[in-house]
Amino acid sequence: MQAVDAVVAHLREQMSKVIVGQSEMVDQCVLALLCSGHVLVEGVPGIAKTLTVKALAGILQLQFQRVQATSDLMPADILGTNVLNMATSTFGFHAGPVFTDLLLVDEVNRMPPRTQAALLECMEERQVTVDGTRHPLSPFFTVFATQNPIEFEGTYPLPEAQLDRFLMKINVDYPSAEDETRLLGRFQQGFDSRDLAPLGLQALDPNLLTGAREEVRNGVRVEEGLFNYIVRVARATRESPALSLGTSPRAAVNLMQAAKATAAMDQRDYVIPDDVKAAALPILRHRVLLKPEAELEGLTADQILRDLVRTIEVPQ
Repeated sequence: MQAVDAVVAHLREQMSKVIVGQSEMVDQCVLALLCSGHVLVEGVPGIAKTLTVKALAGILQLQFQRVQATSDLMPADILGTNVLNMATSTFGFHAGPVFTDLLLVDEVNRMPPRTQAALLECMEERQVTVDGTRHPLSPFFTVFATQNPIEFEGTYPLPEAQLDRFLMKINVDYPSAEDETRLLGRFQQGFDSRDLAPLGLQALDPNLLTGAREEVRNGVRVEEGLFNYIVRVARATRESPALSLGTSPRAAVNLMQAAKATAAMDQRDYVIPDDVKAAALPILRHRVLLKPEAELEGLTADQILRDLVRTIEVPQ
């Protein structure tokens, strides 16, 4: 796990120069990059969601684009379109912001359904089809989409098919009082989130990330007993009386991938049940639908998933 260790240690060290606290969010973003997966980030404004993605792109020397979702955003605004060149009387493709490495879609649920659907092909196939012509995206292409959990006016909830394309959903809470105090101290000392150059962040060769992904994919063992354990976790969500929609087979695959990345980040080349448990909430929470009676009781997806995982026998 040499490449994984190098990537994780470097990103944790450099990100601590930019982000105060929020270590769980940073680690889960790194885990998603190791799994080549997309991330849905939910949290109130002002808790460093955008800054985290921007800093990750800078450290990894990857291209970064940001799209502010609005109710009038059209598919061509993010995918690109063919434009007529008057000088040559030919059409040329003008690439949209999805042609990047890390794409931040801010307030993704403000996109109209037509534009949300335009992201499906990008996220699943890592390509864009315009006028019948396919345009490949970067092998590092990763969507980080944000949502505001408290403001729903003028929004379009993401359909289940779109949510299932996200590897994980990260719930970001407010920082602790201690971290918030440290944050004020940094700004008093001249920190500017719009200009990270003075921090002297040390760049990392993106080829090392490619090597780390390969180690996670092929260098971490999963015993057959854990296959059955992961399947039981996934199937339990489909049989839960509190849920109207359980997780898909894609969720089980993603849960295994995340468990492998969790093991690699913990400097192991084999998966243990605790890796599956650690990955269960971020991987599954956005793929289940609560029944109305469960919502009336004040239950959350995380509470139901914790109870389900707790009831499943752990393989020896």
